Amino acid sequence: MKQSESGLRTVGYLLACLLAVFTYFYGLDSQHIPKNGDEYPYEHITRLTAASGKLLPLQSQLNHMRNTKPPLLFWQGIASTDHGSDWTLWDLRYPSVIYTLLTAAMLFMLGRKITGVPETGFIAALTFLAFFTTYRFGRPFLTNPPEVFWIFLPFFVLLYWRQAFASRWLIPLLLGVGIGIGFLYKSFALGLPVTLGLSGWYLHRRGYRWSEFLREDALKVMIAIAVAVALFAMWFVLDPDPHAVWKEFVVGENVGKFDPHGPSYLSKLLWGGSSIWTYALAFLTNPGLLTFPVAALFVAAYKRRGRMSDEEKLLWIWIAAMFISFALPSQRSGRYLLAAMPAVALLCALNWQQIGRKAFIASLVLAAALIAGIAYLAVRLQSEMQGAELYTPAFWLLVAAAGLLALLAIVRPAWTRPLVNVVALSVLLCLAAFLHPFDGVPGNYSAVAQRDAAGKEVGVPCNFRAMDEGYRFMLPGAEVSGYSEDQHLTASQLATRYPYFVVQLPLNDSELDGGCSACRVIGQRLDIRGRQNSAELKEMLLHGRVFKYLFAREVLLESPAGSKVLPAQTPGQVCR
Repeated sequence: MKQSESGLRTVGYLLACLLAVFTYFYGLDSQHIPKNGDEYPYEHITRLTAASGKLLPLQSQLNHMRNTKPPLLFWQGIASTDHGSDWTLWDLRYPSVIYTLLTAAMLFMLGRKITGVPETGFIAALTFLAFFTTYRFGRPFLTNPPEVFWIFLPFFVLLYWRQAFASRWLIPLLLGVGIGIGFLYKSFALGLPVTLGLSGWYLHRRGYRWSEFLREDALKVMIAIAVAVALFAMWFVLDPDPHAVWKEFVVGENVGKFDPHGPSYLSKLLWGGSSIWTYALAFLTNPGLLTFPVAALFVAAYKRRGRMSDEEKLLWIWIAAMFISFALPSQRSGRYLLAAMPAVALLCALNWQQIGRKAFIASLVLAAALIAGIAYLAVRLQSEMQGAELYTPAFWLLVAAAGLLALLAIVRPAWTRPLVNVVALSVLLCLAAFLHPFDGVPGNYSAVAQRDAAGKEVGVPCNFRAMDEGYRFMLPGAEVSGYSEDQHLTASQLATRYPYFVVQLPLNDSELDGGCSACRVIGQRLDIRGRQNSAELKEMLLHGRVFKYLFAREVLLESPAGSKVLPAQTPGQVCR
């Protein structure tokens, strides 16, 4: 390759990395970013613990959800929000993005180190960031971003500095500190895959000579895990109520994962959403748009299993350790494999040229279809919201550019591989831009409505535990209480329970009072319904009634009696 062409490629990859960083920070304060519902209880615990003025014990009003995770994530949230004084989604979430970008940086360093070619490093980092689950779980206020970073860090160290394998105690000690920090974010249960992974790596380095491994390396693994467990045990030492930590976290949160909850362990292993087959497919579904190249990677790896490089074999050992470890509990989820996805991304980069072009074309065609779908939904939504400009010319320019890139990557063979990650990231950015109006003026209550609700009790709809926490960002200063959507309460019934309350109405409903003619409309906003039941999903998929069940108009109402209304139930009880 000519030097000028190499320089242009480097500039292109640098621009792609800037696109990735922008994509991960864009819309970070949105209520509607792809995420997991666990963010709500984590926000709840962080807010109450910060308000208590003490780091331990953790505080919560949620039933059986106080010591649901070790304290480090909550301490991180307390620090990033300045003890809760800067209570914004941005301040809670930006450390997650930093962790995710640091993981991507490790992949860049490994890809460049292993092959000696910077391009491989760029591909590894961009592939990881283009995975949908990285985007979904690597940005919100969740345990996954720090978990992935700290648990992958020991393997990064051993793979990048191969001489670290020879260290008898210093490197194992330092690795144990990193692993222990990962435990304090997530769980000591990560000790099993880490132990298997480290043991597998050291054993592989000894040519699978067990006697040498037991004599020279077993103690190194034991030192690392012992240090990690000792660091995790500090939670019990520092918490004023260690018995609650044992009961709620160790027994409830970890041992409880082995309870099949109804069917037998064997039946749940072989059938259903937690079956071993569904769990295994997560390696293909986690990448999102890059499902096809990852599937081709697995096929290629099997075909050339006897001709893999040493680095590839080590990465596959780590992936196998993660898979085997989290296949044991009755509750299996593709989310448990997130710490293995950096290895998958690096393997993709190392085999980028061996993966058939057809796999990349399939991803690009899927991306083009999603871009077209986003454009269609934007047009339909704009037509439903006449009189309001939801999408600016910049949005349409972004969608057009993403579509053009996908088309060019499909028709130009030389551009297919370099552009596939860029197109995948562009789709994520288009999705965030499509959701932007729901966090702008149309998707928020006005300043007047926020001032009116401040200091008042406001009943809000809730279909997931602690979901009412999200309304504290939209109605700052309000005393938020959740009521269950499953109760199907009318506006008139809610008016007897709350002085102020929120109802969700169909997008084209002209009666903003929700049928409570005596209620006063305080404000309204555009919203996306987060959860649909099976009947609604069927209507959306089979009859195309997306706008009826996906989008809604949310209205803030004041009951006729105003602040004199006494709630008929404990505030927030149903969301707990």
